[in-house]
Amino acid sequence: MASSCCEEGVGQEEESFLYFAYGSNLLTERIHHRNPSATFCLALLQDFKLDFGNFQGKTSQRWHGGIATIFQSPGDEVWGVVWKMNKSNLNSLDEQEGVKSGIYVVIEVKVSTQEGKEVTCRSYLMTNYEPAPPSPQYKKVICMGAKENGLPLEYQERLKAIEPNDYKGKVSEEMEDIIKKEEQKLFRT
Repeated sequence: MASSCCEEGVGQEEESFLYFAYGSNLLTERIHHRNPSATFCLALLQDFKLDFGNFQGKTSQRWHGGIATIFQSPGDEVWGVVWKMNKSNLNSLDEQEGVKSGIYVVIEVKVSTQEGKEVTCRSYLMTNYEPAPPSPQYKKVICMGAKENGLPLEYQERLKAIEPNDYKGKVSEEMEDIIKKEEQKLFRT
């Protein structure tokens, strides 16, 4: 299912960049909503760990729970998707990640593709966060993205085992639409 976007020497091209996604942007429908140029390949980030939290302890109004971040943790690993994106989508991605408001900072990470090549990517790390479980809806989006893109089954099981909070309401209308579209795709296959 994964394309060879990472294998084409991409990232050296001036009109594109590589972005390592590990949270809700694993889901194609989610990333393409604002960044239609994205194409992908699977990758592994070594010595980092996936976590969930709230920036400055404030619960996400979009997701109603902790949102994904990563932090350095020797011996751990995070699987994700490397999206090759047109630089014209850079501002949109930074806006989506809350860079201007200081929620996330841009970091550069080296990831290994399934083919064993190392590529340098843009990614995001939440600043000043307090650990908090994700909402069931947010966890569902991440798990659907992991399944859709064929992340290793063991890693998918780890994601499924994450204990969500007890939020039972709706998430943002935009996200509800994305979840519905993805569920419909799953039923068609």
